[in-house]
Amino acid sequence: MAADREIGSLESEMEVVVDSDNRNGLQSPNANSIPLQQNDQVDSRKKTLLLAYKTLGVVFGGLVTSPLYVYPSMPLKSPTEEDYLGIYSIMFWTLSLIGVVKYVCIALKADDLGEGGTFALYSLLCRNINIGILPSKSNNSKLSSSSTFPYEGTKKQSKLARLFESSMVARRVLLFVAMLGMCMLIGDGILTPAISVLSAMDGIRAPFPAVSNSWVDALSAIILIILFLLQRFGTSRVSFLFSPVMGAWTLVTPLVGIYSIVHHYPSIFKAVSPHYILTFFLRNGKEGWRLLSGTVLCITGSEALFADLGHFNKSSIRIAFLFTIYPSLVLTYAGQTAYLIKHPYDHRDGFYKFIPKSIYWPVFVISTLAAIVASQSLVSATFSVIKQSVVLDYFPRVKVVHTSSSKEGEVYSPEVNYILMVLCVAVILIFGEGQDIGNAFGVVVSMVMLITTVLLTLVMIMIWRTPLVLVFLYFIVFFTMEGVYVSAVCTKLVEGGWIPFAISFMLAFIMFGWFYGRQRKVEYELMHKISPERLKVLLADPTVQRVPGMCFFYSNIQDGLTPILGHYIKNMKSLHKITIFTTLRYLLVPKVASHERIVVHKMDLKGVYRCVIQYGYADSLNLEGNDFVRQVTDCLKAHILSTVVCVSPVPSEVEEEVSDLEEAKLVGVVYVRGKTRFYLGKNCSWFDRGMLAFYEVLHNNCRSALPALGIPLPQRIEVGMLYEA
Repeated sequence: MAADREIGSLESEMEVVVDSDNRNGLQSPNANSIPLQQNDQVDSRKKTLLLAYKTLGVVFGGLVTSPLYVYPSMPLKSPTEEDYLGIYSIMFWTLSLIGVVKYVCIALKADDLGEGGTFALYSLLCRNINIGILPSKSNNSKLSSSSTFPYEGTKKQSKLARLFESSMVARRVLLFVAMLGMCMLIGDGILTPAISVLSAMDGIRAPFPAVSNSWVDALSAIILIILFLLQRFGTSRVSFLFSPVMGAWTLVTPLVGIYSIVHHYPSIFKAVSPHYILTFFLRNGKEGWRLLSGTVLCITGSEALFADLGHFNKSSIRIAFLFTIYPSLVLTYAGQTAYLIKHPYDHRDGFYKFIPKSIYWPVFVISTLAAIVASQSLVSATFSVIKQSVVLDYFPRVKVVHTSSSKEGEVYSPEVNYILMVLCVAVILIFGEGQDIGNAFGVVVSMVMLITTVLLTLVMIMIWRTPLVLVFLYFIVFFTMEGVYVSAVCTKLVEGGWIPFAISFMLAFIMFGWFYGRQRKVEYELMHKISPERLKVLLADPTVQRVPGMCFFYSNIQDGLTPILGHYIKNMKSLHKITIFTTLRYLLVPKVASHERIVVHKMDLKGVYRCVIQYGYADSLNLEGNDFVRQVTDCLKAHILSTVVCVSPVPSEVEEEVSDLEEAKLVGVVYVRGKTRFYLGKNCSWFDRGMLAFYEVLHNNCRSALPALGIPLPQRIEVGMLYEA
């Protein structure tokens, strides 16, 4: 069913293209064309506005609810009016520069054909410049259209691009940076739900001081468990449910902020002058620098603005941020600061104290619901980046479910979801003190922003070819700003800041172990691959029989055949009459055009073919077994007949070849794959022994690649073989 929906959607897209071409090139203009275009524009605007509304419930939850925990996370001692004005000025310019300029105006333009995030930036660099590491992931396809690679070949490569292509060290450093960014983003997905819900539930202690921290922690954990159980319904349904809550939050909090400004400090907006930032640091010195560890939380969730791009589109995210989120945050922080100027020692409960008593409980309910929604932004982003890394073979295979038939970017992973749930609950129950979690949160936020700045700089230089003056200006401003934030939050490593590093180290170790094992396997297979000439020799053995039926023999390499084939023929003494050597190839693009999905060609031996199934990291792999066989055989027939397209009648050997295909399909289809393990001999180094043993543990406990194609279990054959390390 999933395959039918996918094929149907692809066919409908093709129909739209043809229809568009007909209107523009084959039909004469008529009086109805202009109204039709106007109607299309109106529908497009309505769709964009609806998406912008839905982004409130998914993308911006973490960012817009940051007022709940920013001031409580600051280690303020004896704050003065000038201190609060300086802090507000820092937050205003952080939101304006990082939120508006960096993410909305620049980062959203660096999407990888609709996908965003640090790993999408890495794949964007890899597919435009030959800097991938795994041979199976190198982008050497001759089949991809020029539209798939918009920047490739348009300009002469920069010196920096040539440096990365020629230096394996530089390529590995880049991969490490991308992996670190992804691990930090996943850490963000763990800490955002914890700090958001905990900060909101802490508001119950103001009217009920007898409520203990343990009760607040327990209630927060229960709410988070419910949130994660809802994830299986998909982003669209969740966002439709959550968006009204965030709409109420973005409307109520700025109104309360305006009320607070009028009643406490009407001249608060004088603090937008950078003069107050300068005087703040001159007056507070090192202590002012340390306060940045709390101030940085005002921009938390901004990375989700970019990473969740695959769930929505650029226009909807820009509209929602510029016209709702940004004004709401500016007014809310202004109102909080105005209140704190008159009540300087209320900063430990800086949000709930500035709420008027007459509306305290309605705001508490909205804030609690909004905090739950806030968790969604980074949870969705985590699903996206995990899926990207899985299909690029940089992370162990986990189950990935597409929760929308029309939006491929909407994904859900049950295993990842429940691991996130356990870790979130553990963070709350073990580190219930909000300031400790805030310190950890600050480390994640600042590190992810800094990594995005570095990768965006490389994109500007190597792909966009932006003038160096503008690149230098961008890098100096944002790297300096975010570097100062990173240096400030690193002072909090002992006070909770070690949590994201521990999570990131664990994830990075898993990713590196998987990557290293996959790299060693590919290297072995390339070194011991079976050439077509060697296959002819093996089949020439009179004891080897060609048995009836069709066999899909899976191979990880395209230039040659897997060494498992030789192992199979020598021991089984047979090969099916129709054997199709199949390779699953993940290109470093989000999506592969439908006409490029399955690529076949005939080998020099009778009944032996090659098939390459190409997928991008945003494509679905759910092809049912029977439908998959039909698609491949149709492609093979078309390929065979194309060799005699100008010959009439069709030669008998060609007709026989086509009939052999049909006959083999009727007899039965089997799918053969290798089940390989490393043999760790005496000559292995201690590093290889440790890393490859860890890879085997991961490989034995992850999902198989074949069920992702919907292959029936009775038709699967696994051939075991030891690879000598």
